[in-house]
Amino acid sequence: MIKLVGFIIVISSVLGGYVLSHGELLTLWQPFELLIIAGSALGAFVVANPLHVVADVGRSLGRSFIGRRHGQALYMDLLSLLYELFNKARRNGLMSIEEDVEEPKSSDIFERYPRILEEHILLEFICDYLRIISSGNLSAFELETLMDQDIETSYQEAEQPAHALGRVSDALPGFGIVAAVMGIVITMKSLGGPPEELGTHVAAALVGTFLGILLAYGFVGPLSNALEHEAKERMKALECAKTAILAMVNGIPPQLAVEFGRKTLFSSERPSFTALEDHLRGR
Repeated sequence: MIKLVGFIIVISSVLGGYVLSHGELLTLWQPFELLIIAGSALGAFVVANPLHVVADVGRSLGRSFIGRRHGQALYMDLLSLLYELFNKARRNGLMSIEEDVEEPKSSDIFERYPRILEEHILLEFICDYLRIISSGNLSAFELETLMDQDIETSYQEAEQPAHALGRVSDALPGFGIVAAVMGIVITMKSLGGPPEELGTHVAAALVGTFLGILLAYGFVGPLSNALEHEAKERMKALECAKTAILAMVNGIPPQLAVEFGRKTLFSSERPSFTALEDHLRGR
C-alpha cells in the first residue's frame, strides 16, 4: 500500500506542476510513444535475464505490493520455534528432533508456526542445519562457515530481481530517446506542413523522452530499491536463525540462545526482551 501512495505522490507532483504551469494533459497522452518505450524495455529485460529471474521479478513484485511479510510477528514465531526445538533437544537429546526436521509439515512443533512453514527458504535453512547438527560431527566454526556461504548464496539469489529491474531502470531513458528520435523522424516528414502540425509532432517526440525518464526514476528505479531492501529483510531471518543455532551448538541454554538471535534483528522489527519472554511462557 505504501508503494501505491508513493506512486500517487510522484504522478500528482509531476502532472500537478505541469497543469499549474498551464500545460494541457491531453498533450501528454502519447500511447504509441509509451508502446515503444515499454515494449522495448520489456523485450530487453526478457533477453537479458534467464527465465527463472523473469519469473522471480514477477513474484517479488507481487509480494512487494501485497505487503511486508518479515515483520515482528514472523520473527516472534521464528524465535519461539527455535526455542521449542532447542528445549526438546536439550531435554531428550539431539536425536529427538530428527523427525521434526525431516518432516516439518507433519511435526507438532512446526505445525504451530504456519508463518514459518510458508517461508520455504527459512524453513529449509533451519531443518538442514539442525539435521546436520543431529547427524554430523561439525565444529561450531565449520558450521558457521557453511552457514555464511549458504546465506551469501541465498542473498545473491534474492538480489537478482532487484538487479534485473535496476538495469531496466538504467535503460529506460535511452528508450525514451529512441522514441523521441522516431518522433523527430515523423516531424521531418511533415516539414512542408502547417506550423501547428509540426508543433504537435515535436511535442509528441519530447513526451517520449519525458516518459522514459519518468518511468526510470519515478517508478522502476524505486521498485528496484524496494526489492533490494526486501531481499535484505529475508536474509535477516536467516541470520537470526544462524546466530541462535550456533549459540545452541556452543552450549548456551535455549532461552539465551534465542536471545542471541533476537539481537541480530533490526530495531524496527525486533521484539522486546519482555515481549519475547512472555510469548515463550505462553507457548
